[in-house]
Amino acid sequence: QVQLVESGGDVVQAGGSLKLSCVASGNIHTIESMGWYRQAPGKEREQVAVTSRGGTTNYADSVKGRCTISGDNAKKTVYLQMNALKREDTAVYYCHIDYTQLTGWPDGSMRKYDAWGRGTQVVVSS
Repeated sequence: QVQLVESGGDVVQAGGSLKLSCVASGNIHTIESMGWYRQAPGKEREQVAVTSRGGTTNYADSVKGRCTISGDNAKKTVYLQMNALKREDTAVYYCHIDYTQLTGWPDGSMRKYDAWGRGTQVVVSS
């Protein structure tokens, strides 16, 4: 129904850069937020960066100053530019969206959903 596809993960030397992308498709009326999360082996999944309706953005302290999230709600696309990568950035990066679908009722009511991508691997080597 709704699918998120991430790309851009790679093996990169410490200090290098990567740009991740995520494209959402399917029956989506409105995207409320789009974001990036990551999970390293043995670690909890953590929020990296999120952009929401109204243009608000939030970054994890660990990536502030090194990462920039950008997106196009109309195109259902979100990017994460990552610079000055560190070994600690090694993880599977997941795209996530909060979105709505129309119910079909004449009052225009909608239902809220969320979706996850399948992940893209980022490996930062020394």
